[in-house]
Amino acid sequence: MPIHCDIVTQERTVYSNDVDAVNLPGTEGRLGILPNHTPLLTTLAFGEVVVRKDGQEEFFAIGGGLAEVQPNRVIILADSAEHVEEINIRRAEEARERALKLMAEGVPEDPERYAQIRASLQRAQVRIDVARRRRRTMATGAYPPPDRED
Repeated sequence: MPIHCDIVTQERTVYSNDVDAVNLPGTEGRLGILPNHTPLLTTLAFGEVVVRKDGQEEFFAIGGGLAEVQPNRVIILADSAEHVEEINIRRAEEARERALKLMAEGVPEDPERYAQIRASLQRAQVRIDVARRRRRTMATGAYPPPDRED
């Protein structure tokens, strides 16, 4: 019996399919979700979502958000989300460099602006990490766990 997984942002539906398992970056740690999971509402950290179906895995970089888990459905409401194959590493590196430059100039007086810069830096770093790790391991067929540092 599968569980339906939706990954959505304000702009689009990134993924929607019946799957065997979902692994999420919760703010309190990683969560493994299988069919018939106890209902749960949780906040998500910046990180990687791994979706498993028929022995194959798909990888997504997300920039925080919420997840609602029901016994037959997982809805990930992400602030940002991209499939690993959509990630442009060069653009992500440029975004990271811009954010690092802004941070090096000093903390802005405006706390909201600081939070935006920090989120931009985190989002860029997650995109880079997911793309590099997964593209390399997809080529070799070896899949390390989502929280393994390469």
